[in-house]
Amino acid sequence: MKTLRSMALCSEDGELRVLDQRLLPHEERWTDCQGPEHMVELIQTLAVRGAPAIGVAAAYGLCVAMQPLRHLSIEDFQSQLMQQASFLDSARPTAVNLSWSLKRMLAAAQRSATQDSGAVYRVLVEEAMKIHAEDQALCAGIGEHGISLITSGCGVLTHCNAGALATTGIGTATAPIYMAHQQGISFRVFADETRPLLQGSRLTAFELQRAGVDVTLITDSMAASIMSQGLVNLVIVGTDRVAANGDFANKIGTLSVAIAARHFGIPLYVACPSSTLDLLTANGSDIVIEERQDHEVTHLAGQPTAPVDIKVRNPAFDVTPHDLVTGFITERGIVEQPFDKNFAALFSSSGGAL
Repeated sequence: MKTLRSMALCSEDGELRVLDQRLLPHEERWTDCQGPEHMVELIQTLAVRGAPAIGVAAAYGLCVAMQPLRHLSIEDFQSQLMQQASFLDSARPTAVNLSWSLKRMLAAAQRSATQDSGAVYRVLVEEAMKIHAEDQALCAGIGEHGISLITSGCGVLTHCNAGALATTGIGTATAPIYMAHQQGISFRVFADETRPLLQGSRLTAFELQRAGVDVTLITDSMAASIMSQGLVNLVIVGTDRVAANGDFANKIGTLSVAIAARHFGIPLYVACPSSTLDLLTANGSDIVIEERQDHEVTHLAGQPTAPVDIKVRNPAFDVTPHDLVTGFITERGIVEQPFDKNFAALFSSSGGAL
C-alpha cells in the first residue's frame, strides 16, 4: 500500500521539507522551509494543512526559527524561543494541534537544566522528532481501533481530507480505510469534494485512488442523496478540535453531513487523536472558527465565479454538536456517549492539549 507523505526531514538537525498541497493533484512539489515567516505562510495558505500535520510542522518550524540563534546567551535564546513560538501560534486559530505542539516544545526547553543554547536547541529537535513519531503512531492506533467498523460490502462517506496528507502517518479518518483495504476487505468510499477549496477532491480522492482504494468522488450537495439510496453505511470524518463534551470542529460542511446521517440512521464516527482533544474547552461554542479570504469563495482555479463586490462568508470550519456523534475513534479505543465522562476517564492523565 502506497500512501503519500505530507512532510519529511532533510536532516536530523530539524530542517524540514513539505509537500506543497496547493498544487495537488496535478503537481507534487517539495518546498524547503526557510524560516518562521515562511512556515506561517505555508500554514496560512494551506501548503501544509490538517490539524496533526500542522502540529508537527509547527514543532519543526520552531526548530528552523531557533537554529541560527544558537550562539545567543541562554537568556536571549529563551526569550527568542517564546517570541518565535507565539508568532507560529498565530498562523491559524482553530486547529488545537498548533498550540498543543508549541506548548510541548516550550515545556521541553524549560525542563532542560543546561545553560547552553546549543544544547537546548538539540532538546527542541529531539522533542519535534518525538512529536513526529507519535503522530504516526496515533494514526496507526486509530486505524487499529476503527477497522472493525468497516465491513465487507459497506459504503463509507468522508468529508474534506483527514488522510495521510493531513498527518505524517496514514491519516485519521483514512487510517481504518487504509488498514481495511490492506486486509482485503471489499468496500467503497464516497469522498465529498469539500468546497470551497476542494480538499476532498484534490487530496482525499487523489490519495485514496493512488493507494488503490475503491473511491467515488461526489459533490457536497450529493451526500444526502447518496445516503438516501442506501449506499452509505458509515460516515468517518476527521476533526481539528474536540471539546470536552464531544462537540467538534471540522471542515465546513461536516455539520450538514452529520445532520443527514442522523436523518438516515447512519452512524457517524470522528477520528480523533489525543493531540486534537481539548479538554480545557468545555463545548463547541468556545471554539474559535477561522474566517478565510473572500476570493476562496468567489474564484475557482484563479477564475472569478461570482459577481464583483458580492458579500461573502467564508468560515473554514463548522461545529457539530456531540449528540450527532456515534463515537470518537482514538488511538486508545472508541469513545462512546457520555463523551465528557468517557474522555476524562481515558485521557485526563495525558499531556498536551488535554
